[in-house]
Amino acid sequence: MSSPVDVKALIKVGYRCNNHCTFCHTLEARGVEASTEEVLRNIDRAARLGHTMVVFSGGEATMRPELLRWAARANALGLDLGLVTNGRMLAYPRLVDALLARRLRYVYLSLHGGTPEVHDSMVRAAAFDQTFAAVKNLAGRGLDLTVNAVVTQQNQRHLRGLVDAMLPHPDVTLKLSMVEPKGGADQLFGQIVPRVSDAAASVRDAIEYGLARSGGAARYAHDGIPLCLLPGHERLYDDLRTHRFATMIEVGERDFFPVDARAHVQPEACRPCALRGPCPGLYRGYRDVHGDGEIRPLLGPPRSNSFHYVLEAHAGAVRDGRCPVREDGVSPWDRARHLFLRSGEEVDRYRTGSRDFADVEIETTKIGLGQIYLDMSAKVAVDDFAGDLAPLRRSALCAACPEDGACAGMYEAAAVDVFGRDDRRVREILADLTGDILDVGCGEGRYGEILEPIVRAGRMRYVGREPSAELVASLGARWPWARVEVGEAESIGAREAFDHVLVLRSWNHLHDPERALAAIVRALRPCGTLTVVDNVAFGLVRSREQAARAEGGAARFEHYRNDDATWPDDVARRLGLAPLERRDVGPGTSNQWLLRFRRDG
Repeated sequence: MSSPVDVKALIKVGYRCNNHCTFCHTLEARGVEASTEEVLRNIDRAARLGHTMVVFSGGEATMRPELLRWAARANALGLDLGLVTNGRMLAYPRLVDALLARRLRYVYLSLHGGTPEVHDSMVRAAAFDQTFAAVKNLAGRGLDLTVNAVVTQQNQRHLRGLVDAMLPHPDVTLKLSMVEPKGGADQLFGQIVPRVSDAAASVRDAIEYGLARSGGAARYAHDGIPLCLLPGHERLYDDLRTHRFATMIEVGERDFFPVDARAHVQPEACRPCALRGPCPGLYRGYRDVHGDGEIRPLLGPPRSNSFHYVLEAHAGAVRDGRCPVREDGVSPWDRARHLFLRSGEEVDRYRTGSRDFADVEIETTKIGLGQIYLDMSAKVAVDDFAGDLAPLRRSALCAACPEDGACAGMYEAAAVDVFGRDDRRVREILADLTGDILDVGCGEGRYGEILEPIVRAGRMRYVGREPSAELVASLGARWPWARVEVGEAESIGAREAFDHVLVLRSWNHLHDPERALAAIVRALRPCGTLTVVDNVAFGLVRSREQAARAEGGAARFEHYRNDDATWPDDVARRLGLAPLERRDVGPGTSNQWLLRFRRDG
């Protein structure tokens, strides 16, 4: 199952360590070690999974005498080598040279202060001199080299010293990571874990100090801090996925499993934020103690309403009703970010690496709502959903499979027009409307063939409101029977009154939907109706060529959110509207939802 994508597998070789960090994640497992043969088996499995690099971690992997033997095994299988390390053993040039000869290409090294006083107090060992010597041995050797500092209460005021120590090494990326409340940091939470806003201020100060001193040449990264607290440095966010880790395996586990962000949570305050996709949010343990009061959601800029699954590798074929995915093992594949597409008997593996969407959003889209489609077009941007897209449904092979709840799933294209079917209800509603109509966000000019005959018959007085002057001019030329004006929903006048208001696929384009809906309700006459229709996000299964074409296109992000019907329903009810109809998105539907309300009294 070879893959063209450069990906890493993280192999834990044991949890012994020659440091004793106050915040250690594996504090309770110090005596657990993998056998030599277990690590060799894991290297072999990583190669079969199509990874291009194995990265050894612990504890401290460099303490194991088998290290060079394991590196040689990886080399024999065509794999590069990486290390996650405290660096102390890499103070010895002969070991570094031996590892470089065995294709050492990546090092993620821990250094928590620019002086022995700071670093050694955190690792509770006289380690600084060795670790700093390792940086000098590794710098300038053509490695992908990151020096990671865990930010705690003890060192957050000393980060400039670490920046000064790294400035002579321009090929080193200095990463500043908020401590995770796990292991030792969880046990000593009050003494170790800083407020995230304080840590963010220190990290921001250190990065800006370093950039200023280096003329922008130094390289920096951060992790574990909500992006809203690091304005101007959002693109420096760094985690396992940005380092191209795909899977990992702990000591004693049967098989690899995908890396994930389950230790993080994006609280309700993050829901409207434009940075929600790439942002790590808060550590769950931190949120449980301090809540989410430090979050500062950013409203805008617009974000994407779709992501794509791109072909990764051929995954085998169905033979005699036997699933190749299940036979090889389902655990290495991310249940949300991977899927397997069956065409005839052949099965291919696809993956989304999207950072425009958080893991929970991708999981909801694929598994909860079933909104994934095969792109059958050759277009840069899909513009005819019914003609360009085929909905994907789980294969019949998945129905009775005991691995169904853990597997990324095998899918097949279904020959059904879910978009046209679900949109028929919208057309029925529009065909029955009479009186004064306000259409909010009408710029794309949908449903003109239904509205025009009603207007020309004198049964409807149509007003379209659209914030884009360019779209208003274009629509006015196409719809001479309509009154179309430039304006936002939030600016609807207090004296305006309508029998019916339409918000057709423009809810997610509203910058401030609660304020907009309040203005709409004020303009709605007693017994008048409000109809809101919009779409949730969806995943598109594409070839590499299709994905590259879409990424290189000129399509703009226009959605501020990808809401389902839940929040607008709640807002409308709080504003006093009576519910008439609700159609939610789910497996078997299109990605379009519908809400209708009436203003009583």
